[in-house]
Amino acid sequence: MAARKTGKTLNLSAVLDLNEATALRDKLASLRGNDLAIDASAVERVGALSAQVLMAAAKTWDQDKLAFTFSKASDAFQKTMQLIGVDIHHLLAKEIRQ
Repeated sequence: MAARKTGKTLNLSAVLDLNEATALRDKLASLRGNDLAIDASAVERVGALSAQVLMAAAKTWDQDKLAFTFSKASDAFQKTMQLIGVDIHHLLAKEIRQ
């Protein structure tokens, strides 16, 4: 079995709309195989498709037995995810859980 690669950080765009969902998927695919911390501190708006991409990635990382966490998350990101019914609380870094 190959050694685990070092952790990476992905900074999300301010707007995660339909146009950004494909780019987000591609960025996540390129980081597969690494522990991953998502920085959502700059996010101002989240669309449902981008939320689905993020949750699919979280499941993929879980199946790969790698870390997938949100190291930082803006209020807008957290509130929007909650509003559309996506619970990310278990994925938040301990420092930002409320």
